[in-house]
Amino acid sequence: MKKTLVIGASTNPDRYSYLAINSLKKHGHEVVAIGRKEGEVNGVKIQTGHPPLADIDTVTMYLNLSHQEEYYDYLKEMKPRRIIFNPGAENYDLLDRESREGVECVEACTLVMLATGQY
Repeated sequence: MKKTLVIGASTNPDRYSYLAINSLKKHGHEVVAIGRKEGEVNGVKIQTGHPPLADIDTVTMYLNLSHQEEYYDYLKEMKPRRIIFNPGAENYDLLDRESREGVECVEACTLVMLATGQY
């Protein structure tokens, strides 16, 4: 299964990042999460900052454009296979940068992709 990093993770059950963590786990994916505050969702520890992570297949982005720039170098070093820009997280500058590095960039909803078998 695809090891997935959720950026913009939240312990708030009304947030899509919270729902995504649960759905990714339900579908058998290994999940790691970064958020503004530490916490835990369905056994997934939410980390803060830029923790060292390895073997990330997919990054699913839940931060809006104004909060993404601090992750540009972090993502470049991480070299994920794919980044999913969820609704509200679209960022054409980052999409362009990462595409030039060979990263598959998708504007889509992780929850829909999981529900329809497109993940």
